[in-house]
Amino acid sequence: MPKLEREQIARRVAAELRDGYYVNLGIGMPTLVANFIPPGTDVVLQSENGMLGIGPFPYEGEEDADLINAGKQTVTAIPGSAFFDSSESFAMIRGGHVDVSVLGAMEVSAQGDLANWTIPGKMIKGMGGAMDLVAGSKRVIVMMEHTNKEGAPKILPACTLPVTGLRCVHTIVTDMAVIDVTPSGLVLRERAPGVSVEEIVAATGAPLHAAADVPEIRA
Repeated sequence: MPKLEREQIARRVAAELRDGYYVNLGIGMPTLVANFIPPGTDVVLQSENGMLGIGPFPYEGEEDADLINAGKQTVTAIPGSAFFDSSESFAMIRGGHVDVSVLGAMEVSAQGDLANWTIPGKMIKGMGGAMDLVAGSKRVIVMMEHTNKEGAPKILPACTLPVTGLRCVHTIVTDMAVIDVTPSGLVLRERAPGVSVEEIVAATGAPLHAAADVPEIRA
């Protein structure tokens, strides 16, 4: 079954962003979105470790070890970038000044609950800033693989892992589909090229509503 590559998922998520948005990119796959901001779209990227105004990843050999994102990856600054301590960064987040947070996930429920910070029994470095981000952001977009390594659905009727936030996810972008979380349930908005609605429904562990003609993602 053809599925989107990580860069294609990032490009599709970037297409959700609009002029003037302040956007936080979570660690892992979401950091790729910085490389696919549409030309002419004025988006300000915020990192909870204390940076506002983040450019694309640096080319090899041009890294600056002092410029990192929350995932400790080297990033670039752009004209107007600002630097501050993490307390100010979280004040921005908790104050509702972040328009969109893009986060990875281990599980998402049909109601938009998010589980993305721990798997019981496995060592973790910390919960990170996701709990603040899902509570303070105006919109939360999850980007992830549609199923886990064993092929089991990651979109479920209810999360089985410890929950990061309740009813906080608005849109899910996976390697198979774009899905909106609505008051009436999950709605399939777009499908990966070559992937059928039936295949997406079969790979989704929760009820999924789909129109008669679901367009393909422009990947």
